[in-house]
Amino acid sequence: MSKKAVVLAGGKGSRLAPYTTVLPKPLLPVGDRAILDVVVRQLRDDGFTDLTFAVGYLAHLIRAVFSDGSGHDVSIAYHEEDTPLGTAGALATVEGLNETFLAMNGDVLTALDYGALYQTHRDSGNLLTIATHRRVVKTDYGVIHVNGSTGETNRVTGYEEKPEIPYTVSMGVYVAEPEILDFIPQGEHFDVPDLVVNLLEAGKPVGSYLYEGYWLDIGRHDDYERAIAEYEELKDQLFRTPDASTV
Repeated sequence: MSKKAVVLAGGKGSRLAPYTTVLPKPLLPVGDRAILDVVVRQLRDDGFTDLTFAVGYLAHLIRAVFSDGSGHDVSIAYHEEDTPLGTAGALATVEGLNETFLAMNGDVLTALDYGALYQTHRDSGNLLTIATHRRVVKTDYGVIHVNGSTGETNRVTGYEEKPEIPYTVSMGVYVAEPEILDFIPQGEHFDVPDLVVNLLEAGKPVGSYLYEGYWLDIGRHDDYERAIAEYEELKDQLFRTPDASTV
């Protein structure tokens, strides 16, 4: 059975300028293909063949490359926004989200098994499941712990030299039930963090699906350059079928 996915591909990608002055971020190349091309092939191989692209900035270029999706053995519909509504706001007006669906950013490079994420969500009873990844933030400074936050002099209680702080972060990939749309205001800019807060405040179940494998959110120059450098070695991880990395 075909599964539905919404790919969020409408952002300007300002942090990747000047590349994104001529191409939308999802069309930036990694190796011999665009980031979004990798995403579409992965989704197809994991059973997601009913795709909707939420587009905005330079949408005509994405349409020109992917057309109706037949060249990738998928069906692609387009939802174009005149005014950006955010990562969750875009979902509120996408047609046909009447069953479990996957939503993801169109600039994610990962070896995540989308099918496994989808099935785990279905088994969990969550309204929303967020694919997550462990990241460590390194500070360049020695951190001082003191016994108060006011006054010019406080007693030092501890010292850490350039500590590393672990976080669990969102990968920009989600599986959701149609009921989440009731928690997204119509016509307003609204991001996924806002949606999560609304769901939690309403007592609705939100889950985390921890993934320890390869993941890059290609939103900064450093991450994009890393993706380009690592792509050739990653092909066997990124593609589910032997021919997908060459066709």
